[in-house]
Amino acid sequence: MTQVPTDRSTPVSTAELACLDGNVAPAAETSIPVLDEGFLRGDGIFEALRVYSGKAFATADHLDRLERSAKNLHLDLPVPRAELEAEIEDLIGRRGGDSFDGALRIVITRGGRRLLLTEPVPDYAERARLAFVTYAPTRILDGVKSLSYAANMLASRIARERGFDEALLVTPHGRVLELPTSSIFWVAPGGELCTPPLSDHILASITRDRLMRIIDAQERSCTTEDLLEASEAFVASSVREVQPVGAIEDRDFGEPGERTREAAAAFRAHINEELGRAS
Repeated sequence: MTQVPTDRSTPVSTAELACLDGNVAPAAETSIPVLDEGFLRGDGIFEALRVYSGKAFATADHLDRLERSAKNLHLDLPVPRAELEAEIEDLIGRRGGDSFDGALRIVITRGGRRLLLTEPVPDYAERARLAFVTYAPTRILDGVKSLSYAANMLASRIARERGFDEALLVTPHGRVLELPTSSIFWVAPGGELCTPPLSDHILASITRDRLMRIIDAQERSCTTEDLLEASEAFVASSVREVQPVGAIEDRDFGEPGERTREAAAAFRAHINEELGRAS
């Protein structure tokens, strides 16, 4: 059994940890009551942050969105924001502090539970291969990062069963939306860097928002036919950062393009600047 110290000054760096309602323990040994409607009905909200050398990136933005999600879902947050911020800092410190590079997940359930989890960053393909999967957004959940992710996860499984890395969600009418957990950007034939508008009922992604502030990108609705005419494309999220798209269906994009490389470099520089890290 992994031992978790009660002394907050002593870090743990070898096992993923959980903080459930303020109590820290190994993640594998942490559980919530089975009657919690977060478990029974997927009724709750979550956020996932990247952690670099013990520093969580864009914490304020993630907590702002958590509060918006709670408001839109008519869900009361169980603790004040300052207490949640303190738990984030404490859990990262116990997980290894400056030696921890990974992710941190925040979950709030309808049953009033708050759960923080440290996680490793998944191994992603160097270039993502995407498959179109038809999906109709649930408009009542606009603006909510909800635990009800079954449709997103099913879309990912459908794509992987076809031999692709991930799904690219499109409406029944063929309008491009997003990936199950990431945003999509593409370079149009005229050279413009584009991403779908929030009015198409996609998630207000924090990474998408940051990228649009630091690179020359514009919102534009897009059909599957439009996207297959793009010269290059990439996906973006807090955990992935910027990942080049290698293919969409049968369309091969080849090596990462100039705008993709620029976006990846600009976003990494933005992270380093905000966290005060050397490039």
